[in-house]
Amino acid sequence: MTTTTIATGIIVVDPIRPDDASMRAAAAVVAAGGLVAFPTESFYGLGADALDPAAIARVFDVKGRPSGKPLLVLVDSVDMVTTLAARVSDGTRALMTRHWPGSLTLVLEASSRVPPALTGGTGTIGVRMPGHAVPRALVRAAARPVTAPSANPSTAPPPLTADAVRRYFDGRVELILDGGPTAGGVGSTVADCTVWPPRILRQGLVVVEVACA
Repeated sequence: MTTTTIATGIIVVDPIRPDDASMRAAAAVVAAGGLVAFPTESFYGLGADALDPAAIARVFDVKGRPSGKPLLVLVDSVDMVTTLAARVSDGTRALMTRHWPGSLTLVLEASSRVPPALTGGTGTIGVRMPGHAVPRALVRAAARPVTAPSANPSTAPPPLTADAVRRYFDGRVELILDGGPTAGGVGSTVADCTVWPPRILRQGLVVVEVACA
């Protein structure tokens, strides 16, 4: 396991209207292969360039995450999803229109450009457009999909504050975006859209209803 200590910076951001300068600074960290922690609707997440195998490896390393467990990816548009998924059905697009931005993760067949490590060897990818303004602005500023597992070691509770992230990962991540305390509770609903109707893998706040097969 990597033991190199790095300087961990903290930037305080408005959780409703994050400023452009802070988002550009965070995006530069992501573009350079670094790790950025940020608030989401439930817990703080751990962001890295979702298409950079070395950055993905760092996420697994820092979290002590099993290699067979895929990483959730945040996007800022349906167009970005189409670069990650082998196919996006009309029914899946309808779910995006109805529930995004929000707490719904859709599992799709991964395209060939997605690093296998990101999928945990499953060949599928979970994508979500976040309802929280900070990660959405980060993805937009980075102009690339960003990973978003919770910012904690795999054996520890997910963090609700930037201070909790720092206790976990000080010296292990480049930047923490402090957007204040998060709400906690359940994570996003996860719907497997590789089958239809979608199969619910985890029930969260969003209730998925489809009208047709």
